[in-house]
Amino acid sequence: MRFKVALLALALMTATVLTAAPPRPIPSGPLADARQILVVVTPGFDAVDGRLQRYERSEANASWKPVGGSIAIVVGKRGLAWGRGLASAPINGEPIKQEGDGRSPAGIFRLGKAFGYAPVALAGSRLTYVTLTPSMECVDDTRSQHYNRIVDRSQLSADWNSSEHMRDTGESYRWGIIVDHNGIAESRSSPQIVSGAGSCIFLHIWKGPGHGTAGCTAMAADDIETLLRWLDPADNPALVQLTAEDYARLMPIWHLPLEINLPAR
Repeated sequence: MRFKVALLALALMTATVLTAAPPRPIPSGPLADARQILVVVTPGFDAVDGRLQRYERSEANASWKPVGGSIAIVVGKRGLAWGRGLASAPINGEPIKQEGDGRSPAGIFRLGKAFGYAPVALAGSRLTYVTLTPSMECVDDTRSQHYNRIVDRSQLSADWNSSEHMRDTGESYRWGIIVDHNGIAESRSSPQIVSGAGSCIFLHIWKGPGHGTAGCTAMAADDIETLLRWLDPADNPALVQLTAEDYARLMPIWHLPLEINLPAR
């Protein structure tokens, strides 16, 4: 009897092992630790207008779920070019981001601090906030040691001849978010800054549909305020910015959201 009981116990244990749920997949790829992403898709590398959709997930190996509806955006006045961030995957013939090319970076990028003209952050925003004073500049001089840095000119000796005076942009920078392209954010995941690979890339307020930027991604003021209130640095938010063709190519490789409407050329 004891032998039969032991066999029955062993059989039950074996059945439990055989029917147990398979182990959960280990997150991988450039978005492995992200739980919030902004997906920007344009019809092609020379297109200015595109769409942005928010996505979130509860944990790193869960499926992406859309948040709200998609919004209209514009990219650089000459479209997109592959930039330097968490991931880049150019193929022959596709442009590479360079300083002054009028293109926004394609790829995957961390999102950094928020900035604006107000002395305090937008109510409800959780991003670290930087107030733009009249002496704040973003250096785009490739010969400067401060290239691709936002600096306070009043606090250091300038070694540059070209920069963006961030309080002189009208409505555009009333609210904005730093895109960690080419090492601007100086975070653990930032790529090393390469002189001439493009500088001063942000999300900011647009001038309207069809009005491309110098290389940033821009949208309506209400829409960027929505982003500022939604983004949470604890969720490692990222920007995914691609053409429709490259999105379809990279979706299974980078584990991008499946539920997305890709614009036609």
